[in-house]
Amino acid sequence: MITKKGINASPGVAIGPAIVLDTEEYRIPHRTIDPVQVPGQIHNLDAALAASRQEVSELRAAAARKLGDKTAVIFAFHEQFICDPKLRDSVVALIERRHYTAAYAFGQVLNERQRQFRNVADPYLKERVRDLYDIERRVLRHILGRAREDMTRLSEPVIIVANEITPSQAISFDRRHILAFAINVGGQTSHTAIIARMLGIPAVLALSDITADVAGGETLIVDGTNGIVVASPDSETLERYRAQQREYRRLEDRLRRLRDEPAVTRDGVPIELLANIEVPEETHEAFEYGAEGIGLYRTELLFLSSARMPTEEEQYEAFLEVMRAAGPRPVVIRTVDLGADKLAPAMEAQRDHNPALGLRSLRYCLLHLDMFRVHLRAILRASTAGDLRIMFPMITTVMELRQAKATLADVMEDLDEEGIPFRRDIPIGMMVETPAAALLAAAFVREAVFLSIGTNDLTQYTLAVDRGNERVAHLFSSHNPAVLKLVHEVVRATRGRKVQVNLCGEMAGAPIYCPLLLGLGLRRLSMAPKDIPSIKRIVRATTIERCQMIARKVSRFDSDRQVLNFLRGEARAIEPEEDL
Repeated sequence: MITKKGINASPGVAIGPAIVLDTEEYRIPHRTIDPVQVPGQIHNLDAALAASRQEVSELRAAAARKLGDKTAVIFAFHEQFICDPKLRDSVVALIERRHYTAAYAFGQVLNERQRQFRNVADPYLKERVRDLYDIERRVLRHILGRAREDMTRLSEPVIIVANEITPSQAISFDRRHILAFAINVGGQTSHTAIIARMLGIPAVLALSDITADVAGGETLIVDGTNGIVVASPDSETLERYRAQQREYRRLEDRLRRLRDEPAVTRDGVPIELLANIEVPEETHEAFEYGAEGIGLYRTELLFLSSARMPTEEEQYEAFLEVMRAAGPRPVVIRTVDLGADKLAPAMEAQRDHNPALGLRSLRYCLLHLDMFRVHLRAILRASTAGDLRIMFPMITTVMELRQAKATLADVMEDLDEEGIPFRRDIPIGMMVETPAAALLAAAFVREAVFLSIGTNDLTQYTLAVDRGNERVAHLFSSHNPAVLKLVHEVVRATRGRKVQVNLCGEMAGAPIYCPLLLGLGLRRLSMAPKDIPSIKRIVRATTIERCQMIARKVSRFDSDRQVLNFLRGEARAIEPEEDL
């Protein structure tokens, strides 16, 4: 039995067999064969190419079935490359002339193709090098007799063990059969953590080398609440965690009873609880958990899941699906936030030495206006279907916000001239994700109808801590006094004005922070759908007077440890709801 401690990224307990996603680079030794073995090596090559071709074809069909043709295009390049007769001829030539093994010959040909792709000027072709790596690993697995699980068509519940998981990978997973994540890298607000919470499954990150310690099919326990992973547990440990699992499920069932209860404090102050979503299909789930609206629709996965930029019509259909599911409830669509660690396949190669501080988010959009205008057209067209609101991300200066609004106004003029209906008085807001935006909040409230505090990036930029880097994850704390002062500054800037303020970072869904956030003056919180019942429970169990006392006390602390210890004590003191 092996026990490993990591970062508790998404709560809950999962027990099941592991699937270890391949992270190794195959290093095939330079081996030659006897001439009589040449036909056998060519046979191995042909069998591996055929199996790989079939595998990719099935992946493409599964992606088309689940997510539509635009997503399935991701696999088209792979299929065409594997089927290219010139590829086979090049490998066979090395086997016949130099008596290489099929594995070594294939590796040599792919290395040369990768070098050619890296040396071309076309950014699109440069980006295809990643696809060649994937093709190489796939074919070599078959040559060497190593099978790979099709992650889009899982046949049984599994726990994903990997070095890391990208948003585009997560899109292709068969979500029905994923029990949990156990990941080598990442922090509590990394995209893997966010995806796990959106899926409502346990996750432990920053496990360092879990991929080396676990074998496929091995029984794992993932305790996402305490950040523990146990491999090959003994019977006593297994039973103890099964009991915890049953208790956690009972708590979830009790919390669901609050779905239709109002989020009102004991002294009668209503708190608006909204949901964050990644894809349209999550809208119904959000309302099942009691969301009063969509406080943050992250539109990036439309771009990350396609080999090309999504068309206006494809974006419009996605936005319309959310609006129809929401009915009269508000929906805040955040314009696409690409760059940094969210690189769409169709994006040109990024050359930033420090991507988090480089060309990302609104900066990227304002430099690629053709793409941005198509995006805004789709949003505006969907605005006639309900209470849609537009939010611009990563604003740092007033001029950036004005440029974004000016671009939106230009798109409105175009739609007007074409006779295409849209909502003319659509509310326009912005994310507060940088210290600059927080400190300039008093200026921004004159330009925006609403502000939404994104504590994930705000914490990252305030503390100079990469939120996805497990080596500095212990320094990342949204309850740091510096971050809390900036949050308070934003709330204060909206007082006395007809400007709403919301908090939509992962901090909003953590029960321990709820009383503090209410005490700082926030009345709207947006979170992963599954977090809504537990936050509603806290809201209904406290008073604003008590929350304000907590905020006053916290404001006197000068270390995040003091803040956290105090908040933990307060959390234990809150009386649970009688109906739970």
